[in-house]
Amino acid sequence: MTTRTCAIIGTGAIAGAHAEAIAALPDRARLVGVVDVQPDRAASFAATWNVPSYPTAADLFDARRPDLVHLCTPPGTHLPLALECLAAGASPVVEKPPVLSLAEFDRLRAAEADAGVPVATVFQHRFGSGAVRLRRLLAEGVLGRPLVASAHTLWFRDDDYFAVPWRGRWDVEGGGPTMGHGIHQFDLLLSILGPWSSVTAIAERQARPTDTEDVSAALVRFRSGAVATVVNSLVSPRQTSQLRFDFEHATVDLEHLYGYTNANWSLTAGPDVTSAWDSDPTDVPSGHTAQLTAVLDALDNGEAPPVSTADTRVTMEFVAAVYASSFTGRTVTQGEITEGDPFYASMAGTGAPWLRQPAR
Repeated sequence: MTTRTCAIIGTGAIAGAHAEAIAALPDRARLVGVVDVQPDRAASFAATWNVPSYPTAADLFDARRPDLVHLCTPPGTHLPLALECLAAGASPVVEKPPVLSLAEFDRLRAAEADAGVPVATVFQHRFGSGAVRLRRLLAEGVLGRPLVASAHTLWFRDDDYFAVPWRGRWDVEGGGPTMGHGIHQFDLLLSILGPWSSVTAIAERQARPTDTEDVSAALVRFRSGAVATVVNSLVSPRQTSQLRFDFEHATVDLEHLYGYTNANWSLTAGPDVTSAWDSDPTDVPSGHTAQLTAVLDALDNGEAPPVSTADTRVTMEFVAAVYASSFTGRTVTQGEITEGDPFYASMAGTGAPWLRQPAR
């Protein structure tokens, strides 16, 4: 194993989870610097983790040559920072959503290929032991064919949450809960059920002072024949994250809020399936440490780190399809949103069917 040097750009709330993940793997990863546009916040974070702070990414790269750079900044900054990382030979580990549109994502993929340096998206719910076990048993045929599923992210964010200038705006956040909140749950759903084929959706702005939606709901068909519902909400006072999978031989449920352990999963099935489910007692919580471990394993083995840009594009195209279906009133099929389509250039596409909020 190699000890990889890491840096963090953006020292807001989520940066702490990244720093903790790095610290949890001392023989494999080492934090060597942080960057933030707010000097006081950068200095405080750097003091907490006993590393130097730098005013810009360029200053970081002049002083250090980190192997991995964790991008924890607002979504609208991800693409330029990721491109800067790639030019410096560092692998970006990009928080969700990785970019603002399919057009930006394809630009990132092209830069990744040109640089020969891999990019990873942070979708940490894929890496808890419950999800790993579910994918394995499905691949082994233990569960039978997937039939029906759901991924419901029912969260609550009040008006004050959107007082932060970059929140709730298409041009800097890229979308509402479909883009920035529920994406973790339905990314997990997609990682289990495989390629999707069509989406029929609605999105609404029910209550929040935003340009973006605060609720969306989608009916999804998969190539396997399975169907699923995906609901994303920021107006639900009783918060929960719920996933359910109905297979031929079992129902598997997951309910949590921002992260899960094995205790959050339940199985309804006959003895043979139950025995297979219980055969692996490993309990790895979903989270940044689990994904960073998988990233480091892949790099040590000379493989692309998860979640690769190929995997992430499936999820980003799904997001675009939800918005395209919601704002045009038609079913959107996989592969139809291409260059020249308004929803390729922006998740807002032809525009949300409600009035824009006054500038903040």
